[in-house]
Amino acid sequence: MIHQYIERESGKIVTEKLYADRMINFLYNHARENTGTFFKALASSRSSRLLGFFNYDLPVLKMRNLKHIIHALNIDLDECIDSPEQLNSPRKIFERKINYWEKRPMPDDPPAVVSPADSKMLVGSFENQSQLFLKEKFFHFEELIGPEKKEWLRAFSKGNYAIFRLTPEKYHYNHAPVSGKVVDIYEIDGIYHSINPGAVIVEATPYSKNKRVVTIIDTQVPIGSGVGLVAMIEIVALMIGDILQCYSEIRYQNPRNVTQGLFLKKGQPKSLYRPGSSLDVLIFQKDAVTFCEDIVSNMHQPNVTTRFSKAFGRPVVETDVKVRSHIATGLS
Repeated sequence: MIHQYIERESGKIVTEKLYADRMINFLYNHARENTGTFFKALASSRSSRLLGFFNYDLPVLKMRNLKHIIHALNIDLDECIDSPEQLNSPRKIFERKINYWEKRPMPDDPPAVVSPADSKMLVGSFENQSQLFLKEKFFHFEELIGPEKKEWLRAFSKGNYAIFRLTPEKYHYNHAPVSGKVVDIYEIDGIYHSINPGAVIVEATPYSKNKRVVTIIDTQVPIGSGVGLVAMIEIVALMIGDILQCYSEIRYQNPRNVTQGLFLKKGQPKSLYRPGSSLDVLIFQKDAVTFCEDIVSNMHQPNVTTRFSKAFGRPVVETDVKVRSHIATGLS
């Protein structure tokens, strides 16, 4: 089955090229059922790192092959800071830096929430009376945040969320979606499920089973965005080796670890995924934000074929968004 999404800038319906789709479908539809031990081994940290090494670090690719990779992934070299000659390995292509301050403009509006990544985006709600309510399939709320984190579970109860799926061709720095102070940051151990849509509809709540970093941001502080508490959850996936916290207040200069008490400035680089596909989830408090109308409208388009729609029995359509673009507005 094909998987389509809507390109935000043009409004076009695009059929996604799903990388390693046959292999992932085999693993999740056959290997998982017939050889559970083998499947668990493939989703382990060790296997994910090995796959990442063979795909991104093995020193056998020549420059002409790298140019083919750049062309196949449709990477815009004009927005890259490094020259084509410096992007001389798959890892360097994946971990590229871009001229985001010019190529990814950001709205000059304090209560505007911006996308943390170049990604394909869905929105949802934990409130079962909301038009955005989706029965748990992508993740389990308590499991995602951590069942022992009672304070944050209470804070985000019945709130809204946004999912950002980063595919291999995307720019893989995450940027702060809001301005605010980090009041908590912690890592939850887990495995390395694929975020391929086919895998998601087979595996129950895979996103909340993967290794992840949870950052709680208080935006109700001086020069904050004023949209309450925001949870930013960075989730590893197949072939992702690590999530590097590397916040820079000015461009990519003087990167530092993200720790409790640090003030994050909206739109600035916060972290970097080490190769593969990956995922961000933003969670907002109840009645704190409203999502942009076009993103909500796109989600319910009936003429777009997606694997998520099959899983939920109704239209569930992603919108391709740019990092630092406007995705929601604070209601306060």
